[in-house]
Amino acid sequence: MERTLILLKPDALQRSLLGEIISRFERKGLKIIGLKMMQLKKETLDEHYAQHQDKAFFDKLERFMMSGPVIAMILEGIEAVSTVRLIVGPTSGRKADVGSIRGDFSMSQQHNIVHASDSVETAKQEIYRFFNEEELFDYQKIDFATVYSEEERENI
Repeated sequence: MERTLILLKPDALQRSLLGEIISRFERKGLKIIGLKMMQLKKETLDEHYAQHQDKAFFDKLERFMMSGPVIAMILEGIEAVSTVRLIVGPTSGRKADVGSIRGDFSMSQQHNIVHASDSVETAKQEIYRFFNEEELFDYQKIDFATVYSEEERENI
């Protein structure tokens, strides 16, 4: 089973979209194994967005991400990273397909509602940047047998 990090950004909270966004992941069949509200610090954002530090938009992105609380969430499922990326849509809300989170709720490149890990390797790093092991929960969901076929469940 793969795990991936989701950050519901300050604009998602300000626009009262948390329930709508979380329910999309749940309805797809992904399992929430960690969830918390937090205020991000500059040090965390410097590490999280290190690949963007030399770009012109970095300071504005950092200020935006510290402008209010975020909701950090860990989702688990078969091919969770790529599945979540489809649900979220491309970075620019204007270019995201209708039906995706960004396509339905964003018109911006930076104020784009949600961050999602872009690879399995990145997800592993990001998960432990925002959560410690005690904050992740391992449990059996009662709908597991209806979300995945018998063959898929056997190959886990």
